[in-house]
Amino acid sequence: MPVCAHRNMIIRKAKDSELDTVLMVERSAFGSEEEAVLVRGLLKDESAMPTVSLLAFENETAAGHILFTRARLEPEAPLSVYLLAPMAVVPEFQRQGIGSALIQKGLQVLFDAGVDLVFVLGHIAYYPRFGFQPAGVMGFEATYPIPEKNADAWMVQALEPDIINRFSGKVICADTMNRPEYWCE
Repeated sequence: MPVCAHRNMIIRKAKDSELDTVLMVERSAFGSEEEAVLVRGLLKDESAMPTVSLLAFENETAAGHILFTRARLEPEAPLSVYLLAPMAVVPEFQRQGIGSALIQKGLQVLFDAGVDLVFVLGHIAYYPRFGFQPAGVMGFEATYPIPEKNADAWMVQALEPDIINRFSGKVICADTMNRPEYWCE
């Protein structure tokens, strides 16, 4: 996989031996153990495979992590579907473009792998700048219902042109993430 570099930043696939580094980034970014537990579970979850797990380094210091896990659509559709969750940037490296670079690199890796759709439950002021748009109004239901006031936080991006108009249904995530507490934005 090619390495993305800008300034002193490198983004590359996380190695299995770097699990502690990945979990440190998650803990630091979110200030809790919850996302680290989720990531550890997803990286071992057969229903999430294959995953795309990328680490960003700034001057050789781990600065960010992003994880994309396999999902599926019900009713069954001949699509490759992924879910972006979570994306984390260590506080001292936030607002420096690392999150943006992680998203762009991850979407490129998924595009190159032939993925059709990528979903995210995230901030409505942030993810649309990367091409994500509200998924519910396009006929894509989240794994768990999203409260109406947060409906636009459930977003999709088509990596394959014109695919959104041809499919709809409920997104079924990996088993580890199939819990209601992960579906609150």
